[in-house]
Amino acid sequence: MFTGIVQGTAEVVAIEEKQNFRTHILRLSAELLPGIELGASIAHNGCCLTVTRVDGDLVSFDLMQETLRVTNLGQLKVGDRVNVERAARFGDEIGGHSMSGHIIALAEVLEVIDTPNNRTVWFRLPAEYARYVFTKGYIGIDGCSLTIGEVKGDAFCVHLIPETLQRTNLAWRKAGDAINIEIDPQTQAIVDTVERVMAQRGQG
Repeated sequence: MFTGIVQGTAEVVAIEEKQNFRTHILRLSAELLPGIELGASIAHNGCCLTVTRVDGDLVSFDLMQETLRVTNLGQLKVGDRVNVERAARFGDEIGGHSMSGHIIALAEVLEVIDTPNNRTVWFRLPAEYARYVFTKGYIGIDGCSLTIGEVKGDAFCVHLIPETLQRTNLAWRKAGDAINIEIDPQTQAIVDTVERVMAQRGQG
């Protein structure tokens, strides 16, 4: 489980390519390294990945075909930086919202609006997921737990403070970029349940 409070960004220092398979090697900062072991879960841009090798501050992760298809991790190049969060532990403060690290879709950045000390970013979701997005609801964007500011059809925006921009890769996202999205699982469960009940009542 993750909380959506990104702990920083990490550089992709090497990529090993195989058929429908990749290994990413990241250089993690000193504060993220303590206690990392093989099999540990670390989120990259919100996608839960498993540690497969540790060599000092270089940590490796395998990405299978489905991960490459569903997320933006297959678009990464050496030198790119990803949002990183270690898995939550019992007793940790949950400053964001509960997240699974399972990416449900990619959203396109439509527009970035900068004003003094603030940034507003508009995204477009695939239409089938728009019903899960509500003003003031939670959403995971490249692993960041954020509050939805406004919704217009299949588009929505979030408002970013300087701390978020300093800590995450949202500082350099631009129109046309593909962003990993995790829908709030509680919202999804409620919407799906209500739709199913309403459909059953309509049939009755």
